[in-house]
Amino acid sequence: MPRKGARRAKPPLGDPNDPDGLGAWARRYLEALRIKNYSSRTVENRESYLGFFIEWCATRSITRPQEVTKPIIDRYQRHLFHLRKPSGKPLSFSAQTCRLVPVRAYFKWLTRQNVLLWNPASEIELPRHEKRLPKHVLTADEAEAVMLVPHVSDVIGLRDRAILETLYSTGIRRMEVIHLTVWDLDQERGTLMVRQGKGKKDRMVPIGERAVAWLGRYLDEARPKLVMPPDAGVLFLTQEGEELSPNRLTQLVREHVTAADMGKTGACHLFRHTCATLMLEGGADIRYIQELLGHVELSTTQIYTRVSIRKLKAVHTLTHPGARLGQRPAVDGEDEAPAGAPSNGARAKAVATGPGSGQRSAEGFPCLAAEPALNVAVTEAGDELDAEATLEGAAGGAQRPADAAGELMAALDAEADEDPEEGA
Repeated sequence: MPRKGARRAKPPLGDPNDPDGLGAWARRYLEALRIKNYSSRTVENRESYLGFFIEWCATRSITRPQEVTKPIIDRYQRHLFHLRKPSGKPLSFSAQTCRLVPVRAYFKWLTRQNVLLWNPASEIELPRHEKRLPKHVLTADEAEAVMLVPHVSDVIGLRDRAILETLYSTGIRRMEVIHLTVWDLDQERGTLMVRQGKGKKDRMVPIGERAVAWLGRYLDEARPKLVMPPDAGVLFLTQEGEELSPNRLTQLVREHVTAADMGKTGACHLFRHTCATLMLEGGADIRYIQELLGHVELSTTQIYTRVSIRKLKAVHTLTHPGARLGQRPAVDGEDEAPAGAPSNGARAKAVATGPGSGQRSAEGFPCLAAEPALNVAVTEAGDELDAEATLEGAAGGAQRPADAAGELMAALDAEADEDPEEGA
């Protein structure tokens, strides 16, 4: 019986007795990826996605690469569009892209190997890339509630608390947590070394004092009871003294989030979104958040400027005539605002000018000094929105659809497959 969270063995691709079949060439293609130093996770994902295509072809008596034509590729794309999951829901367009991109790369490789004279998948038109926001982001109080769920009186509960604190404090990815070793933590400097993360890149990230304290307690009290000789130095261990599997880590984090009973779901990536959003709301520069999360492109980090709208909310409250509960539009029979009274726009300009400065707005009204917090918020919000518009102008129109699809595929290849409701 496989241990909890372990992956099942995958069936062989295609007909193992046909040396020139789709499955045999797919195995050679995957071997070529390993030789080029692609990550094991990338190879596993592409093997899985190619398996779907080869199985679909087998049901239609298509067993050789030479039998695949452009109309067949188009039929497979339509099949993905109409395919339904066991829940009855269709595949998202991101999921459809994930299944199409490996097929395109596979036939491109076959053409380069002179197995095919022309590439039937060269003209695949991928679905338009959707720009989705994270489904759920925790507030600071909600994150603290999740931290209190594990029972730290036992070994497993103490381990889980250390895992949650690490995820919340650093925002690192699921696979990066799994591959941590005891030597990657520098308690004195308050840093954590992430080795061979996404894209096979190392980076050093800061970790908070509280997280360091819980990790120190875990190393002193819990890990010695879990480790089995020989000790490979893996930081977080199962009850059997082995490295956590990706599915098991997702499962235990999701269980703690569900137990907190906040009406929000998610697992490891939920804390990544939470870490970035709360830091942005706390005033952190987006470029520091980019470095913390390990994003190559600033446009990837920019998603959190759309989630964190605290400053935009302040501007909306000051400038929208119906934003405040005590204000309502005038109706017939009511007196209009007295002549010379400041408009909402004038109030906003006055607040933005600065309290107590002695300046006057364009309408001639003195600057308001009653709401200094919102005054700062308006000024900062304007700067933040201007910066976001600049980023969108610099990166929005320069990326071609094929580049966006390749970037999406690379992200999903290199990162562990979280459940659909989690977000990448």
